[in-house]
This record gives sequence, structure tokens and C-alpha cells, in this order.
Amino acid sequence: MILVWKIWGAYVRLTARFPSVATLMPFVPVVGLWALVAHLELFPKVFFPSPLDVWRSFIDLTWKGILPDYLQDSVVRLAVGAAWGMALGIPLGVLIGMNRIAYRALWPVLLFLQAIGDIAWLPILVIWFGYGLVTMTFVIVYTVLFPVVLNTVLGVRSVPPVLARAAQSLGAGRWSVVWEVILPGALPNIITGLRNGLGYGWRALIAAEIIVGTSGIGFLMFDARRAGSVVEIFLGMIILGILWYIVDSWVLAPIERTTGQRWGLVTR
Repeated sequence: MILVWKIWGAYVRLTARFPSVATLMPFVPVVGLWALVAHLELFPKVFFPSPLDVWRSFIDLTWKGILPDYLQDSVVRLAVGAAWGMALGIPLGVLIGMNRIAYRALWPVLLFLQAIGDIAWLPILVIWFGYGLVTMTFVIVYTVLFPVVLNTVLGVRSVPPVLARAAQSLGAGRWSVVWEVILPGALPNIITGLRNGLGYGWRALIAAEIIVGTSGIGFLMFDARRAGSVVEIFLGMIILGILWYIVDSWVLAPIERTTGQRWGLVTR
């Protein structure tokens, strides 16, 4: 019991001095259990590689330049698709949220299209655009668009109308009301929609790369499946999880939290 408390005290001091360590500690028992199962050879090694095997594969693919190139392709595709999704989704969400006619006309269409999965578009997109960047970009934009639009509409409609009327009574024009009242009030919801949309878009990108891609992390995993290399499939899955964990925890979550604190939705 004393040993447990000593270990816990060391852990608390370490995480206080290095906060980033706290985010890594939950993965230690997972990796340890993985290594133990692989060491005991409860499954054939060809089907269940050890962490050391995956690390060796990481070093090998990085040294050959394959992994950096594929990772760069996936990240660029996600960035381009997310940018288009935001550029289309935020103005559309503001329009639908502020205009009753647009809401009645477009809201049912949005719900209808949202029900159609992004992967369901791939067969016809391949016929239209072939196997290439356009097809994958469309899938990402389609996936990112709906969380952004729906959350933007929710944010716009949650802004108290009295704030807009107060700004108008002080001489603010329509665009000033939108820019200085509506958008700031809806910004926490917009950030939440963007966070969710990027998560969905990342998964959609990997699925698209597996099905129609010629490069990227998804293609790496699919190509490894054809070669029977389970270790590269494990590596691809781990890279996907690590990359998204970094983006979500170190970039998107702080932005969402700061936005909420700025506009009084949460307390520090």
C-alpha cells in the first residue's frame, strides 16, 4: 500500500511539472497489455504483432519516405476539404438561422442529405470524377458541411433577439448586427460543429482513401491488407489515432474552450 502511494505521489509530481505526461499515461497500460498478449503468443505473431514490431515498421517506412509522403497527402486533403466545408457551411448556417423562409425551404433538404452517408456517394462520384482528389475532397466537404451548418443554425437561433434589436437601436446596420452580434454569439456552436465535422471528415477521408485512393494513410492500410502485412495495418491505425488525438486535444478543444469562456458560456 505504501508503494502504491509512493508511485501515485511520483506520478502527481511528474504530471504537475510536465502536464503533457498526463495525456500519455492512460495509454501506458494499454500498450503494456498489448505487449503482454503479443509476448505470450496467444495469437499467431503474423496476425498480432508486438509494439516493437510496429515500431520497427514505423522506422522502416519513415526511412524510405513512404510514411511521411502518405501522411502529408492525408493531412492536405483534410485541410482542403475542411476549408471548403467551413467556407460553405458557416454562411449557409447563418442564412438559414436568420431567415425564416430559408429555414423552411432548406432545413428539410439538409436533414434529408445528412441521412445519406458520405460513403454512399462514392460509387457515383467515381463514375463522375474517377479515382482522384476531386472524389475524396467531395466526400470530406460533404461530411464536414452538415455538422458546421447544423451547429451554426443552432448558434444563430440561440442568440437572444433583444441583442440584435439593441444593436439596431444604437444605429447598427444589418451587416454590423450579423458581424458584431450574431456571429460572436453563435461562435461557440460554430467551433463545436467544426470540431465534430473534422472528426467525421477524418474518418470519411480514411474510408475514401481505402476505397478510391492511391496514396494516404487509408491507402497504406489497404495496400498492407493486400500484401498480408498486419503490422502495417496496426501502424496505420495507431497513426490515425495519434494524429487525431493531437489535433483534437491540443488544437480544437482549447479553441472551443477558450471561445466558450470568452462569450460567457462556461466559467474558468
